[in-house]
Amino acid sequence: MRVVTLFWTADEGRTMTADGREPVRVRCRGIYATALTALLSGVVDSSAEADEFAVTRPSEPVRRRFDESEFADTPPAVRVGDAADRTGVAVTGEPEAVAHLTPALSGVAADTLAVRDAAPRGAAFEAAVDRTVGGGAVLDLGEREAYLPFDRADDYVEASDRLRVQVHETAAPWSDRRPEAGTAVRVGGPVVELVRGESGASAATPSDDERELLRTTELLSATAPDGWGIAWQYPALDVGVSAMDTTLSAASERAEAMDATLSGRATASSDDSDGDPERLSAPRETRWVWFGREARFALDEHRRAVTGTMAGHHRLKASTERASDAVDFVEAVRGSVGLDAADAADATDATERDTDDLDFPFAAATRQFGPHEGEAVRIAHGKPDGRLLDLGRATVTERDPEGRVVLERELSSSGEYDALGTPRRPGDVAVTRVREGRWWYPTAYRGADGERKGTYVNVCTPVEVFPEAVRYVDLHVDVVRRPNGEVRRVDDDDLAAAVEHGDVSERLAERARSVARTVERAL
Repeated sequence: MRVVTLFWTADEGRTMTADGREPVRVRCRGIYATALTALLSGVVDSSAEADEFAVTRPSEPVRRRFDESEFADTPPAVRVGDAADRTGVAVTGEPEAVAHLTPALSGVAADTLAVRDAAPRGAAFEAAVDRTVGGGAVLDLGEREAYLPFDRADDYVEASDRLRVQVHETAAPWSDRRPEAGTAVRVGGPVVELVRGESGASAATPSDDERELLRTTELLSATAPDGWGIAWQYPALDVGVSAMDTTLSAASERAEAMDATLSGRATASSDDSDGDPERLSAPRETRWVWFGREARFALDEHRRAVTGTMAGHHRLKASTERASDAVDFVEAVRGSVGLDAADAADATDATERDTDDLDFPFAAATRQFGPHEGEAVRIAHGKPDGRLLDLGRATVTERDPEGRVVLERELSSSGEYDALGTPRRPGDVAVTRVREGRWWYPTAYRGADGERKGTYVNVCTPVEVFPEAVRYVDLHVDVVRRPNGEVRRVDDDDLAAAVEHGDVSERLAERARSVARTVERAL
């Protein structure tokens, strides 16, 4: 294990590298925390220099796994945490720091994709109310939609209103959720928040702790700007007076910057429907990093450098809560019989890498958690720009221990099959054959009477067969075989455009083109 020591400067209260530069301070949480800590700390070989980043305030389990390393305890510039579906992470923080960190994460493997969020946490918008649904309203922010619960709005809300809102909770662009917004404007972080339009101090803690925090607030040299209330959060109980003072001071600077941005603009009128939605302020940035199957296995290797890690650790943890708990149990049992970090590292030698013990247990995982024959799964068709298209639910008709799964779905719409030039009619059947880890999959279309209507081969990031969905990201270029036997590649221009736009790396694009050439020759 390579140990990285970070030097502490007590007068400035921040970690420094040996040559006097300040690294980007990063806090990692979630199922990828140990692997990313190893990556960013230089424990494993990577494109990131060992002193570029300083992991700060790790969780206790992560801290124990790096028992010879010293971690900073200063507030992070960037926070990394799981997306809701755990297939990737949100990277949120100071824009320059986020921009510096993202390449280190997206370089984990070729099938890693990074997407900038147009609605990061804390961003303020002049939004248009598109429609009301259930207990809230859908807002048009311009590049994204957001959801405004009615209980987070100051007044009655109806369609065509224009509102000044702030994003309070983010959501991955590939998820089926929208970011959540409110009309209250807040700045700060997990230790303290300042709330615009309020005054005084409060604490989201038990009453005794609240009284202590409020007494401490009176001793601090930092204060909130006029028109802002102080709201201490639960983590404030674990930081010292000096850190509270520093944190409040930084939040106050952000509040003053927000005031300067918003004060020069007239507040949106609820009956003013003119004008396009506009982003007013975005003091922080969020980028979403989606990990593909190869990235998850690369992260397994990073984690294995410091602690016992079963094959497919991150692949299984990303699938279901039950599978995640099972992984924890298996690793705890293996650890109790002597599988320590050194054993795990030795087990990854090339001479042992192909043993059954280290192969991803696809058969056991699907047998235990699904999908099983006869069950329905979604076909989650991701796009490199972060969108996720649901191609519908398909029935598992076959499944074997080697990772091959056959899916069948009946189509209900009319039209024409893309690039095949054959008509699509209700009652047509699509038969999709996927294999876990393969960079492509074919779908054969036939009519209700058995007429063959062609085969479409999607080139994509390695397929993952989760219990409730088959997931991948489409890489634009595809290969089709028409009913008359003609074979051709399609959508090369779309892939080139995605590279030019920055959605797909040249490394990933070349892999997609190579796969397409191989499939084209095979057909």
